[in-house]
Amino acid sequence: MSLVNTVRNTLVPVHKEGYRFIAIFFVVSLVLGLLWEPLMWLGFLLTAWCAYFFRDPERMTPIDDDLVISPADGRVSSIAVMTPPDELGLGSTPMLRISVFMNVFNCHVNRAPMSGTVRRIAYRAGKFVNAELDKASHENERNGLVIETKHGEIGVVQIAGLVARRILCWTAQNASLEAGERFGLIRFGSRLDVFLPEGAEPRVSVGQTAVAGETVLAEFGSAKGPVVSRRA
Repeated sequence: MSLVNTVRNTLVPVHKEGYRFIAIFFVVSLVLGLLWEPLMWLGFLLTAWCAYFFRDPERMTPIDDDLVISPADGRVSSIAVMTPPDELGLGSTPMLRISVFMNVFNCHVNRAPMSGTVRRIAYRAGKFVNAELDKASHENERNGLVIETKHGEIGVVQIAGLVARRILCWTAQNASLEAGERFGLIRFGSRLDVFLPEGAEPRVSVGQTAVAGETVLAEFGSAKGPVVSRRA
């Protein structure tokens, strides 16, 4: 039984949005195998990657209304003070923006950075430039949420990238979200921007790896100031 439990605990669940893609990859692999056997094994490798891409692991989220939790797995690509996108309706006053870039090997399930009520959901069509570029925040296809929290309204923006062509969001206006709760997914590479009001201090550095639902991006009500990091 211990071996069974070990295997069960090691295997990561696959999100239901990935089932049909995994099936398509698998069937195409079989068809390619009829043409040339090495293509079938290459297809099986890609099928395994597809299952890995759509993994949906459980996460342990800190319970603290003063903490801002990463909404995505990936690399912190930017920490800056920027004006939020117009469609969020958060005004023209610059806000702290923390961006997390997801490559094709990261888990792409998106989670709420703070507990609160969804006051606005705004989709905007756009380009598909590299999501790592700063201009992607305003030029790319995106879907934004405004969440009313204990510390005011925050913005969470799902941004499509070069490969990403589909943004999924399954929460709704006036819905309640808990910090770390799943609210969406972006298929095949993208970025998440979090816009925070005055009083939030970053707790990560550019280049740091973030884990959705676990890594603390920022904190409210602390006098410690921004985090200082060193490369080890």
